[in-house]
Amino acid sequence: MYKPITIKDIARALAISPSTVSRALSDSYEINELTKKRILDYAEEHKYKRNPIASSLRHGRSYSIGVVVCEVANSFFSQAINGIESVAYAKGYHVIISQSHDAYEREVMNIQHLANRSVDGLLISMSAETTDFSHIVDLHGRGLPFVFFDRIINEFETHTVTVNNREGARKATQSLIDKGFRHIVHLANAPHLSITAERLEGFKDALRDNQLPYTDSLVRYCHHGGRLQEEIEDAVAYYANLDQKVDAIFVASDRLSMGCIQAYHQLQPVAQHPAIAGFSNSDSLNMLQPDFTCVRQPAFEMGRAATEKLIQLIESRYPVYHFENIVLETEIITH
Repeated sequence: MYKPITIKDIARALAISPSTVSRALSDSYEINELTKKRILDYAEEHKYKRNPIASSLRHGRSYSIGVVVCEVANSFFSQAINGIESVAYAKGYHVIISQSHDAYEREVMNIQHLANRSVDGLLISMSAETTDFSHIVDLHGRGLPFVFFDRIINEFETHTVTVNNREGARKATQSLIDKGFRHIVHLANAPHLSITAERLEGFKDALRDNQLPYTDSLVRYCHHGGRLQEEIEDAVAYYANLDQKVDAIFVASDRLSMGCIQAYHQLQPVAQHPAIAGFSNSDSLNMLQPDFTCVRQPAFEMGRAATEKLIQLIESRYPVYHFENIVLETEIITH
């Protein structure tokens, strides 16, 4: 009968203490790299798997991490989840994923459910509809670690992982200007989101750099983050009725880009659509809009970095007072 290898088996084989093996398997800084490599190599060769129930009983932790994103089907978030899992599973943690669908009520329900399941910490990208953060502040005040990525809040200090949204937006808008477009509008996400303000500033930067006028009438906000296609269609109808014909649109997110293209398909042939540049990690939008220019975010790396920071908070033996705001760079892809 097959019997899985244990920490005591590894310790006996390598003539070291079980506590040293345990700390090495948890990637503890207390173990020197040579010893750690020797233990990890042996564990991998003999297919060691951490027993989450035993670990939970021993350490008072569940070895599970909760993740709350707006939509798993979104290319950006699916890639970020891959990054999250790559770190979590390597360090012996399970990942529990939930979707807010950009709805405040769903976000509150999901976070409370994950907390009730005794997750050791939470990774969150905020919903577009959330303006009341008390459900998060309360849990953090009771000691549950949080790390925010992509869409962040500043209600308390913790690690955050974002991209250089302002510069990405500036480059995307500049790419439209370089193609000769001059009347460029901006389809934005919910106005209170952190990414919305940063991307709007990048849009303004590009217009200012090229002596193009900015007015608030160029911007339409989607308060539900594109969850309701009608709000995107209303924005597109607004642009279609402007006195001056819209040459191009800078779009703030993946979901909004897809919704914007679909709305224009209903109005006019593709050849008559404005040019579109926007934040997107999807490889399919350029098939719907041949000249689509996308701002690609390093989603996998964001997920990895956020998870590493969360596990550091979970496993720290002392209170953490110094936090990092990690900012990654974007990439412009033109078609």
